[in-house]
Amino acid sequence: MRKLCPNLERDDALDTVLEVPIPEEMFTGGGGSRGSRFGCTGVKAWMRAHGAPDRSGAGEPCSMSRGELQLMLGVIGAPLIPLPVGHAKQSPSSVLCEQLKGDPIESSSAKYIVQQYIAASGGEWALNKVTSMYAMGRVRMTAAELNTNDADGGAGNGSGHRSGKKGSKGGSSGEIGGFVLWQKKPELWCLELVVSGCKISAGSDGKVAWRQTPWHQSHASRGPPRPLRRSLQGLDPMLTASLFAEDSVCIGERTIGGEDCFVLKVEAEASSLRARNSGSVEIIRHTVWGYFSQRTGLLVQLEDSHLLQIKSSGSGSVFWETTMESRLDDYRAVDGVNIAHAGRTTVSLVRFGDGQDGSTRTRMEETWSIEEVDFNIRGLSMDCFLPPSDLRETKEAPHDAAVVPVKAARPPPLRIPAVVAIRVGPSQVAAVNLDESSEPLIAR
Repeated sequence: MRKLCPNLERDDALDTVLEVPIPEEMFTGGGGSRGSRFGCTGVKAWMRAHGAPDRSGAGEPCSMSRGELQLMLGVIGAPLIPLPVGHAKQSPSSVLCEQLKGDPIESSSAKYIVQQYIAASGGEWALNKVTSMYAMGRVRMTAAELNTNDADGGAGNGSGHRSGKKGSKGGSSGEIGGFVLWQKKPELWCLELVVSGCKISAGSDGKVAWRQTPWHQSHASRGPPRPLRRSLQGLDPMLTASLFAEDSVCIGERTIGGEDCFVLKVEAEASSLRARNSGSVEIIRHTVWGYFSQRTGLLVQLEDSHLLQIKSSGSGSVFWETTMESRLDDYRAVDGVNIAHAGRTTVSLVRFGDGQDGSTRTRMEETWSIEEVDFNIRGLSMDCFLPPSDLRETKEAPHDAAVVPVKAARPPPLRIPAVVAIRVGPSQVAAVNLDESSEPLIAR
């Protein structure tokens, strides 16, 4: 990952520090930073292409359309877990000892599996020493769309007729980028992600979770702030243990990649779902499954699925079902804590209803690796997790419970222009983010 870029205007100037490191593939030149001037020139043109006012997309280095990139980043970029989790509660070990005898066998088994996971991750003593975290990594994203017609009743049993199939966008390589994550306890976190010149930012200050994108700018998440899903992908074992410690149940066993695993399930409570609803959007369910290895005790796969209903003024409603599966690999010890340094996330986004026959399915995939990770970062203060200034101003203003007014924010330094007509439209991007935003974002 490249953290510095040479100054392209003056040879005697200092290198520019990149806010988010960029993979080496973006630099075509070899050698040191001064020997990679042609690569940095390409990166500069790559950024300018996305910030240009031209809407035609001519000369765009990104191999997929802007709408598809928006959809992919909106789904995979910075999703949140369904429940708020705090470290201020009892430790998972205390919960286990107090409730193990009185719980049903499914719940007590789940608590025992969580205890084994804590021990495999480094032990509670090592996990409790971690007060903050920094992680930097690289991502590679691809997207493909699969249209299915289930008019004959094939939906749900896998026997539906496929009317059309699109290959993966971006070829076999996909779109590459990098991310930086700062976290201080699960309620304080900040993520910056850059993919193909498009930058998204997200974070939480413990009071509100927010997201800033080039196409929606700043908006706040509904309900209480929730941790970042990316932290559950092997980066924060204590957060994972806290999520599954109290309300999870063991629903059986399953083999994942040749590894026998216990399966734990957590359902979002109805009150939590209602807090994220709006007048036109209802979140019907949000469920998380964790697959813990019977051999090592570590988390092998994380899966979550949520279903939301968008009520329209017309005849019917539209349903969106998003399913994400993350495989975790390459566990390595960092300061006595086992951290997953690589993995792959696959996403299935299904749209159905609204009087249409069948459904539309979009598949996406993200391959990620962790290049750097460190704990107990000195100087990491609350100022690092403040939301954008426009959200800080509106938090003090009175607002309706259903709609939070958000002032127009300054455009991010790296942005892609709006799209006039594309196959994957902005309404799809809005739909998958409706439960995360504080205002209706449906494109009429």
